[in-house]
Amino acid sequence: MANIPVGTVGEEKLLVTSEVTINFLGMEGARVLSTPHMIGYMERTSRNTVLPLLEPGHDTVGTQVNISHLAATPLGMTVTFRAEVTGVTGRRVQFRVEAWDEKEKIGEGTHERAIIDIAKFATRLAEKLK
Repeated sequence: MANIPVGTVGEEKLLVTSEVTINFLGMEGARVLSTPHMIGYMERTSRNTVLPLLEPGHDTVGTQVNISHLAATPLGMTVTFRAEVTGVTGRRVQFRVEAWDEKEKIGEGTHERAIIDIAKFATRLAEKLK
């Protein structure tokens, strides 16, 4: 199994463009980073934080998300996503996640990922399709 130290931290940045914003409010000035995209980038940052520590042929998949979206981030701002490993139990890795725009914290919560053997995972999925 992988050696993933508690306290391992990763960060990633995202420029908020129209591809990651809501558009249902009908005004260009009301376009902000969408909650699903914020959560997705929190998950991506968590995955990328531990991926280099895994054995070849292994990856992680999300199993639990508990996130609060605290503030809106408009088009053109940059968001910094941060993931910190808070625990490792068997194949499960727990994270504290945060997102900050250039002015304030916009999201926080916890996330869990499971370490998988990619080949075994693919085999199980193929069996499920039968």
